[in-house]
Amino acid sequence: MGLTKTANFTERQNQLAQMLKALAHPARIAILDHLLKANECITGDLVEVTGLSQATTSQHLRELKDAGLLKGTIDGTSMNYCIDQAKWKANAAILKSFFIDVQFDETCC
Repeated sequence: MGLTKTANFTERQNQLAQMLKALAHPARIAILDHLLKANECITGDLVEVTGLSQATTSQHLRELKDAGLLKGTIDGTSMNYCIDQAKWKANAAILKSFFIDVQFDETCC
């Protein structure tokens, strides 16, 4: 979606779309599952988790980081990634409001 089109939508809608886009790949879900269990991880370990090349794994990590789900720190020649807990909680609240905190009219269709 081009930058000019995102202005047509609310900040919440844009945040939700960016987060769901980042989650819309099984390799990214595998990375998040691993990081949630490990609490921190070196990129090399994530290559083993995904079974993908270093370059492809790095692209997935960048998508997750751009969506605000991960944060990373440089450790020598390696990059360590972990869940960005504050943004994770904010994204969880957005998802909760979208999927759970909904009141349906039972008479609809």
